[in-house]
Amino acid sequence: MSAGAFALATVELDGRAVGCVERDGVLSRLADCGAPADVAGLFEEWPRWSAHLAAAAPGPALPAGLPRLAPLRYPGKILCAGANYYDHCAEMGVADLRKEAQRLFFFMKPPRNAVVGPGATVRKPIGTQAMDWEVELAVVIGRRARNVAVDAALAHVAACTVAIDFSARDLNRAPETFYKLDWVAGKAHDTCCPMGPRLVPAAFLGNPQDLRLSLAVNGQTRQDARTSGMIFSIAEQIATASRIMTLDPGDVILTGTPAGVGAPKGTFLAVGDRVDAEIEGIGVLSVTIQPEG
Repeated sequence: MSAGAFALATVELDGRAVGCVERDGVLSRLADCGAPADVAGLFEEWPRWSAHLAAAAPGPALPAGLPRLAPLRYPGKILCAGANYYDHCAEMGVADLRKEAQRLFFFMKPPRNAVVGPGATVRKPIGTQAMDWEVELAVVIGRRARNVAVDAALAHVAACTVAIDFSARDLNRAPETFYKLDWVAGKAHDTCCPMGPRLVPAAFLGNPQDLRLSLAVNGQTRQDARTSGMIFSIAEQIATASRIMTLDPGDVILTGTPAGVGAPKGTFLAVGDRVDAEIEGIGVLSVTIQPEG
């Protein structure tokens, strides 16, 4: 880890969520480093607090092996870019794969109910027979963004983490209606946006537009690609979203998923399945699917 580098995490200690700074795998409380006790409190003044944590001496180490929660509890908004990798569009049957033939669009997940951390945390959506997986790079906004230019957009990113967009493909479809798709029924289920295991500040991650991301189900690799395969870059996503709405500090954008999802092959998740999602430079997010609820 480079000098001053750190990551952010949230763990459970004595039944409470504790915001932490992480250096070389060792966790210490944010509060013991002179910072806000909760990770969310850092983003309102991200330039100040990121500089502070980079220079601060580590606090007392917490015990190893504490259960990890979602590192950011909870985002203000969660925007998800749909159909944003060339190879994913191809596997879903899109005929014209030229960028100019695509339109960047977003759907939303409910931050308080959808976000969970690692572990036996994800419940199968009620009534679905087609629960699918999508590994995604998630970016956290650290500076208010409204109608920003593409070339200035990445300056609004504070940190990145691993996210999994779980969906109910069958509930997403509405063929009998004129609108054909129901994004809330397909994407907004409780526990279906796990994030973690840590947040890595953008300053320490390198080029977010060229990171390897992968996902395995029960140890079998399903997705393996690079973020360079996006149709619309992270900067383009932030610029577009900021023309629709104000992006506030602590908001999260899930930036799309590559090929390898279950829908094209009719292969879906069952209770007890383990899903491991990994992004280069961030780590592995592992969850296990629980019964409906």
